Amino acid sequence: MTTLSLTAVLLSALSPAQIQAQAQTLAEAQPQTQMLATPPLPRAKPTAEARSVAIENPIENLLDRQPKPLFSNTLIPYAPAVRTSPGGRLEVEQGALYLTAKLTEDSPPLPSGVIWRIYSETTNADGRLELVASAEGGDAEFRLDPGAYLIHTAYGYATRTNRIVIGREAKPKEVILNAGGMQLSGTAEDEAPLTSAPLSFDIYGSDFNERGERNVIAENVRPGKIIRLGADTYHVVSHYGDINAVVRADVQVLPGKLTEARVYHLAADITLKLVNAPGGEAIANTSWSILNTGGDVVVEASGAFPDFVLAAGDYEVIARNNGQIYRSDFSVESGNNREVEVIAVGDQAALAN
Repeated sequence: MTTLSLTAVLLSALSPAQIQAQAQTLAEAQPQTQMLATPPLPRAKPTAEARSVAIENPIENLLDRQPKPLFSNTLIPYAPAVRTSPGGRLEVEQGALYLTAKLTEDSPPLPSGVIWRIYSETTNADGRLELVASAEGGDAEFRLDPGAYLIHTAYGYATRTNRIVIGREAKPKEVILNAGGMQLSGTAEDEAPLTSAPLSFDIYGSDFNERGERNVIAENVRPGKIIRLGADTYHVVSHYGDINAVVRADVQVLPGKLTEARVYHLAADITLKLVNAPGGEAIANTSWSILNTGGDVVVEASGAFPDFVLAAGDYEVIARNNGQIYRSDFSVESGNNREVEVIAVGDQAALAN
């Protein structure tokens, strides 16, 4: 009340123009009142019926959703099997086996010609050893699971089988084959080459089978070919032709050495002819039988000019032609290749009959 009265007194003392100016000044000095927005009313308390209304933006439940894949199906290059030790260090799951082969302990490793086969020590359902890995050449390297294996090494006909137990480490192994070589050839008694018929060799081991026969190592070996064999003594049979020119010999093979063996055949090439007179034309359609001195048949043939390589010795020949039988005796001398004529005369025919 006091403030209002004093103001009124002051205003009455002023002139009308001063009163108007003073009122304008007071109006500008007073702060203007701002219009405030009316706050929204709070939502009503939800009822039981309102709970069934779907929520527009629900909270995503990470436990109920389908899991996203952590691995892709993209193929990646193969890497050796490794495992992580408790200390975080990677360890190889397989072991490495490095193999070399030597003829003897003092010889260098073989650079080629070696066949390696690795077998599991346990048999499969068929009762056979399972072939795990193989290689051919000189040295070889294999990656194997830890376990026991049988190593079969072959160098020609020289073989060795060794057992090895391998873990996850790298293990080198040297196989000593204790082997050598054999090279065979043959000539006539006078060193002349044997050209009338094929020359071949059969090689037998020193062991015998259940029938009392030697075990065959190699057959039909040609002259000059080097045969790789384990160190041992072998029985060699040389065939000149396919009748009875046969030479037998025992040949020893030393480890790390090449054994050269030459056999001498006492034989000759014989051609048979049935003629009406010495030096005459051969009579065709003739059947032949050659017998040894014991009366055993050595070989039989037919034709005008049968040809045989026969071992040196005495023989009897029988010729059959046109219902007649003719015979003659002859001898074979080593290296003397010749024709043997049988004369077709009545007296001989009558004698043979």
